[in-house]
Amino acid sequence: MRTWLIGLTAAILAFTAMPWTASADAPYEAYTYNYYRDSVPIPAPYLPERAVTGEELGVGAFKGPNDLYATEDGRVYILDSGNGRIVRTDKEWNALGVIDGFDLDGKRETFGNPGGLFVTGAGDLYVADTDRGRIVVLAEDGELKRVIGKPESDILPADFQFNPTKVTVDRAGRVFVVARGVFEGLMQFDENGQFIGYAGTIGVTQTFSDRLWRSLATDAQRQRMQLFIPTEFSSVDIDHKGFVYATSVDLNSETPIRRLNPSGQDVLKRFGYYPVRGDVRFRIFGNNAGPSRLTDIKVLGGGMYTALDTYRGRLFTYNDEGELLHAFGGKGTQLGVFNTPVAVEQVDGKLAVLDRGKNNIVVFEPTLFGSTVRRATELRYEGNDAEAVGLWEEVLRLNSNYDLAYLGIGKSLLMEKKNKEAMAYFKLGMQRDYYSIAYKRYRREVMQEHFGTLMSGAALALFALAAFLLARRWRKKGGAKREAGAL
Repeated sequence: MRTWLIGLTAAILAFTAMPWTASADAPYEAYTYNYYRDSVPIPAPYLPERAVTGEELGVGAFKGPNDLYATEDGRVYILDSGNGRIVRTDKEWNALGVIDGFDLDGKRETFGNPGGLFVTGAGDLYVADTDRGRIVVLAEDGELKRVIGKPESDILPADFQFNPTKVTVDRAGRVFVVARGVFEGLMQFDENGQFIGYAGTIGVTQTFSDRLWRSLATDAQRQRMQLFIPTEFSSVDIDHKGFVYATSVDLNSETPIRRLNPSGQDVLKRFGYYPVRGDVRFRIFGNNAGPSRLTDIKVLGGGMYTALDTYRGRLFTYNDEGELLHAFGGKGTQLGVFNTPVAVEQVDGKLAVLDRGKNNIVVFEPTLFGSTVRRATELRYEGNDAEAVGLWEEVLRLNSNYDLAYLGIGKSLLMEKKNKEAMAYFKLGMQRDYYSIAYKRYRREVMQEHFGTLMSGAALALFALAAFLLARRWRKKGGAKREAGAL
């Protein structure tokens, strides 16, 4: 009896010591999806650390902030749109200054409900001054460098209204702009601010019910129906290779996230179990019904990127192959959940989410599980699968249902030509394509290993068959002769 109690106590202590407490400390559940599209709970990849407000920074309360940007060295720029200003901080969230306007032709200009901003490596600020119809380019100290106004082009209508909402810039100085009411794609400007065309037009997706209803409707009903015109982008970011990541809010689309190459073609990899679109299972009716509405995106590095679902207040992080690493977040009043999240950024290895509804910024610190997954994913992206194995094993110790860890270990074993062992891991991770590859290689390996034995056995079998057939033929001939002699 005593031995049984000691064993039970040890089991309870071991269970409570496991890393399930990470999710218990968060006001949300973290999850991913398995092969069957069922949500699988995982330890929280991030935990809320703090909330940053304007009062805390000593600059007064934020008012309807729209965007957030962080540089590689940790400087943070907060677009406090309602107050028409840009608040600058360091990576420790200490205020460095405020930019509330600029001088243009000897006159003091202010911002008009700006929607987005971007900061180049040289420190130049590009502000999408939405209601003023312009892109304002400022030096780091707030001095005006130039203004990109309403573009003029033969492909634009005469009554075109330029209302930029988001902006990003590549290393060559090309400017990519999301503009309100522009459905042809991202607007592109060269390094001199001249409009040069569109990139990445999004075609609208009609559902079966839409097509059925239109086929049955009268002419008058069709005229009142929504026109099926292309969808506009909602946000934009850029990676170190110059590929532009953009999101759209087409609720019927399977591709609301795109990665555009310099030619404007979508080259985002989608090799996961399901589309790269946030939640893949959701209610059709009732509260929180419908798909995710991805309104912002942040490139994290190592092939990873995070998309923000402002509808349910969730963050979805993917690797370079379009596989969901983790999802977390929600709506609510507690620290770590949101009211109206509008922007996500990476600040010194942490995630920062700008909440326009709460007028604050929530800072999330990675947990052991989150940081281990990230480092293993980075190593895999860099081609160091063997080095990542130890980290994937640590991930499985933290959560044995994490399919991507089995995939990572299986890939490493496959590269080492340990095909049989790789098959076991691909089976555990429900990776059918890679399992087929490993199986074919293992089958070829077995055939090569036992080729001599198989050929010897085949030769003996053929010899035995030939001997049997000859003997049978001889017996038949002998029987025929005996019959002839008797006659």
